[in-house]
Amino acid sequence: MHQRHSNPGRVGAMIRSRGHALDRRCPLHGDSLPEDVSAYAGVVVFGGPMSANDDHLEGIRAELGLIERAMTAEVPTLGICLGAQMMARVMGARVARPPSEHVEIGYYTVTGTEEGHRLGLFDGPMGVYQWHKEGFDLPAGTRLLARGDMFPNQAFAAGPQAYGIQFHPEVTHEMMERWMRLASDMLTWPGATDASAHRAGRLRHDAALGRWLGRFLDHWMV
Repeated sequence: MHQRHSNPGRVGAMIRSRGHALDRRCPLHGDSLPEDVSAYAGVVVFGGPMSANDDHLEGIRAELGLIERAMTAEVPTLGICLGAQMMARVMGARVARPPSEHVEIGYYTVTGTEEGHRLGLFDGPMGVYQWHKEGFDLPAGTRLLARGDMFPNQAFAAGPQAYGIQFHPEVTHEMMERWMRLASDMLTWPGATDASAHRAGRLRHDAALGRWLGRFLDHWMV
């Protein structure tokens, strides 16, 4: 995780409910990261306001190394938003803002690709919660699982058990409200939606997104 007040939200709750303990680390605030990840059932790298390109920060460099070690050892690895962007960067792909400088902040539709359908991970168009200004190019050798309009690469698979997703299925209602309060200025950025649209989108889409997350974690944590 990337900030002291961050928590793993619904992803953490669902991982615990599947019998796993969480080892929470925050390297940007001085926590060390394990050199040997082979004893772990999985590694999750969550989102944050920094960039995957901020490798002048020791904590970001440490996380890039952790991701590379986990993927090399074929430990199940999941990157969410910034975590997915760091996974893409580890694999040599570009992470950047789009030329329009539009963002995705709020609920947006993603659509599964043929590969996403084949794996049973995406049934069709789905409303997902987003909060990001950068996106990633699809890394060489990976499989695109879901695409969006403004940011085309929304989910990818790399190897047998490594996945990157641009959106935020972990966000609870309380987390959403806190993000909107702490970063209210971002709700006016190009492409973002206002607070009322966030709340309406949650009522419309969150139950389905929660069900999707359960299916996804069961697929990922085999």
